[in-house]
Amino acid sequence: VRLVESGGGLVQSGGSLRLSCVTSGTSNKFIYMAWYRQAPGEQRQFVARLTLDGLITYANSVKGRFIISGDPAKNTVALQMNSLKPEDTAVYYCNAQNIEAPNGAWGRGTQVTVSG
Repeated sequence: VRLVESGGGLVQSGGSLRLSCVTSGTSNKFIYMAWYRQAPGEQRQFVARLTLDGLITYANSVKGRFIISGDPAKNTVALQMNSLKPEDTAVYYCNAQNIEAPNGAWGRGTQVTVSG
């Protein structure tokens, strides 16, 4: 199972970016697809999750600003990030679980930098 993120970049505070996660190497549905982020010197933290049955969860820090969308049954997920803040600066990772990746598979990440 392979996950590849794209869409990161440099944006000014208040701007928007849309991240996408493309999967390959599996034809099995994902139980969930999620986004995490890791800022320099910090632990990786949860951002948002979309489950196969449509349950969506957000971290409090992004609620109301970020929107996760996609279809785990079709192995696609995106993250629309609005009203970005400098504290959103991090490497953003796609994470997903299915029968072939029971412990979850990770992408290599995409850098998001928000200038103040």
